[in-house]
Amino acid sequence: MNKLFINPHIKKGKINKEIQGHFSEHLGRCIYEGIYVGENSDIPNTNGMRNDVVNALKEMKVPVLRWPGGCFADEYHWMDGIGPKENRKKMINTHWGGVVEDNSFGTHEYFELCRQLGCKTYVNGNVGSGTVQEMSEWVEYMTFEGVSPMADLRKKNGHEEPWTVDYFGVGNENWGCGGNMTPEYYGNLYRRYQTYVRTYDWKKPIQKICCGANVDDYNWTDGVMSTTHRAPEFLHGFMDGLSLHYYTHPEGWEIKGSATDFDDKVWYKTLSKTMYIEKLIERHGAIMDKYDKEHKIGMIIDEWGTWFTCEPGTNPGFLYQQNTMRDALVAGINLNIFNKHCDRVKMANIAQMVNVLQAVILTEGDKMILTPTYHVFNMYKCHQDAQLLDSNLDEVEIIGVEDEFKVPALNESVSLGEDGKIHITINNLSIEKDYEVEAIFTETDIKEVVGTVLTNEMHAHNTFDDPNVVHTESFDGYKVVDNKIVFTIPACSVLHLEVTV
Repeated sequence: MNKLFINPHIKKGKINKEIQGHFSEHLGRCIYEGIYVGENSDIPNTNGMRNDVVNALKEMKVPVLRWPGGCFADEYHWMDGIGPKENRKKMINTHWGGVVEDNSFGTHEYFELCRQLGCKTYVNGNVGSGTVQEMSEWVEYMTFEGVSPMADLRKKNGHEEPWTVDYFGVGNENWGCGGNMTPEYYGNLYRRYQTYVRTYDWKKPIQKICCGANVDDYNWTDGVMSTTHRAPEFLHGFMDGLSLHYYTHPEGWEIKGSATDFDDKVWYKTLSKTMYIEKLIERHGAIMDKYDKEHKIGMIIDEWGTWFTCEPGTNPGFLYQQNTMRDALVAGINLNIFNKHCDRVKMANIAQMVNVLQAVILTEGDKMILTPTYHVFNMYKCHQDAQLLDSNLDEVEIIGVEDEFKVPALNESVSLGEDGKIHITINNLSIEKDYEVEAIFTETDIKEVVGTVLTNEMHAHNTFDDPNVVHTESFDGYKVVDNKIVFTIPACSVLHLEVTV
């Protein structure tokens, strides 16, 4: 029997709610059609935002939303997206599909979306093709309350009060689509640009996010950190977070593979490659420790998720893919790993929110479906701002088809929620085998257990014709004995146990 040891008396850190953050880029049908349909649409909306999508996202408790990119951020000029919509500039989205971007969704619309969601804001600025002045004026436009050219322009455009920018990303993927820079060159640019990301209201400080590495580019992390964190000591306040991007490509960057047509071998390869993110967190974290021993700088994993070949018949530049139980397991694994590294990981943003890559929602006209990934996030919201508890799985079987891509059968994290209850989230990575687990609590009296499970065959996914194939159900396959919970977790499943003590 697999044993899960839990010590509720050892708290290992706070799990920031922003770990369950999201990312929306001007890419394909993520924003247009997915989130924003315009005020005159026949699809029910509030100020242009789809009511069905917003309500589903509110239920999931989206904590923070990153915008406008992604690669799009470093070709985005914010002044094109303000003022009367009929006067806004049109541009070609050169990164994603070569389609016309009409800028009808801009700064005002983004903050309206965040207002409706009740989430924090994470704006990504343009370093690759933008100027220091442009970035500085955008921050002024968004956040300055007094008399100034940009504040006056915001008021003229219909928003009297300033908004709150919680996080500001100084560039995106500047090692690649954001300018093909070297780490030292970007590090110096970061020092310059972030200087002009002013906090005008000291009660609402803007946390600055520096562009971090792609996957295992440890040289980038070291080069940027050494450039931005040189003496004198006062320079050490340059950044609040350093990003990291990692996508799960089971068949490699060029091939990627189908989102719905895969075999056992590819299943385990996908989950194995997903678990690689833990090594990336540890190794990049070790480099950050050289310059930031006190962990004042958060690791911001602001792009993660599966990236498969787009669905047949769709624009390849739109990155539209289906979402199966495999994606659910990928989400559960990642979120558990982020939880267990909450001392360093302070935010993560799945790519992307709607209709792009590992989306939590898919839309088609006025139809909307919730994906398996959505249900995992909805199950995991119990961890938001919770305390990570000491937990450890023992005697776990190693499973898989190929030695190179074997994985532990079970993956978990445990927290003490703001509701005072203990929350266990555990994944069964096997496609065919149920596992009996004995959860052993240290000096704890268990009063009540409530279970929720997401499980199905590995290819199972929701469609517009059948939107409820994959859904959560109550779980009662457990028994409580003294300070133990004995339960059987089904194959190919994500399980949440809420424990009242």
